[in-house]
Amino acid sequence: MLSTGLPQGAVPRLERPGPLRDRVYEALLELITTRALQPGQHLVESELAGHLGVSRQPVREALQRLNTEGWVDLRPAQGAFVHEPTEEEADQLLTVRTLLEAEAARLAAANAGTAGVTALEELCAEGEEAVAADDVDAAVLLNARFHAKVMELAGNAVLAELARQVDRRVRWYYAPVARQRGHQSWIEHRELIAAITARDEPRATQIMRDHTEHTRKSYHARSRG
Repeated sequence: MLSTGLPQGAVPRLERPGPLRDRVYEALLELITTRALQPGQHLVESELAGHLGVSRQPVREALQRLNTEGWVDLRPAQGAFVHEPTEEEADQLLTVRTLLEAEAARLAAANAGTAGVTALEELCAEGEEAVAADDVDAAVLLNARFHAKVMELAGNAVLAELARQVDRRVRWYYAPVARQRGHQSWIEHRELIAAITARDEPRATQIMRDHTEHTRKSYHARSRG
């Protein structure tokens, strides 16, 4: 096993279209977001290049970009390491997420049609199945897809763009508490669907605010649980 320690099958295949440095960046960012590469983990250029089947140069360029964006820390004479978020960083991000998603829930209640509600119900059913199967990776992905769908149903392009900017970090922070939140998270999703279906904007807003706040508190409590 290489010291990078990637789980079997965790490395995504690099698609051919697009500049190689961008594809390497996306692959590494996905590995970090899903925590296949753990916070604090040492990132060795040669090993990552071997995993991805590329030379070291695009890996170096990708690591520099990830460092600029706060996903990776480049330490003099030590190398690259996956960033370890502070409690304050997580709190700020998850607080912003609450503001964005509460407004998205309100707009979804105002605008969503039957097809949109059906899509939410289908995602919720898949999420419940993932939790029942203890498939944490699938649960994290489906949670992100559910929230993205609510944002889509809100129908506000500016709000959606702001949400996209924080989406991957939300997934990053959600992954460690996905099992802890478990079925309760999807119960809250069901409650949100009911409020959206009833076009109850105040209730949808409150449910989403409480829902995202539960995730924030779970993240902070994870080390004490």
